[in-house]
Amino acid sequence: MMDNTIKFTVPGDDKQDMRRILRTVFDALNEKGYNPINQIVGYLLSEDPTYITNYNNARSMIVKLDRDELLQELVRCYLFDKK
Repeated sequence: MMDNTIKFTVPGDDKQDMRRILRTVFDALNEKGYNPINQIVGYLLSEDPTYITNYNNARSMIVKLDRDELLQELVRCYLFDKK
């Protein structure tokens, strides 16, 4: 059994698509009266798409994203993006 760490890479254009989709999902959840942060975190932890509303095709959009890549990008932005 190999115990190697796998390195993931996220291409540049995919980051913009990921950001656009996440923003669209956030906005759809917010418009429907949900707490978008809680719902997105619930989805990311469970991979249960029912955390995400169907409104504005938000659910079908977020399931197209690779959760591992999304989590990686969120951590990278949290740690390294300067505000």
